[in-house]
Amino acid sequence: MNQSALLRPDWTPATIALMILGFMVFWPLGLAMLAYIIFGERLRGFKRDVNQATDGFFASCRRSHGHHRPHFSTGNVAFDDWRKAELDRIEEERRKLDEMREEFDAYLRELRRAKDQEEFDRFMRERRNAKRDDNGGPVAEFQTP
Repeated sequence: MNQSALLRPDWTPATIALMILGFMVFWPLGLAMLAYIIFGERLRGFKRDVNQATDGFFASCRRSHGHHRPHFSTGNVAFDDWRKAELDRIEEERRKLDEMREEFDAYLRELRRAKDQEEFDRFMRERRNAKRDDNGGPVAEFQTP
């Protein structure tokens, strides 16, 4: 039996023993083990939700950080103008790449749909052909001996 099976969030002998031992050593450890036994199944979903929220928070920080950068000035007007022009050019290229990616994704979706339609049509043709006998007439579904 592997370790993950022993410590799954359920009322197993191992988890009960760890909970009792936790209460005997230091009561918050026992309480933590009890919480794991009761709410452990929800930890995966909770972890996923926290990770998504954190990713969204940091992504918004990166986006907002990028909008404030062009206002930074070095004091050299020529350099600042060149820098702003380059950042605008790069942003335009990024926008074009995003549009191309969206078009390609739409193209792939359409190819998959067409392939699925072709496979379905082939299935229906083969099904119809299998139900016809040699004379071209339909074969009875239920034949009695």
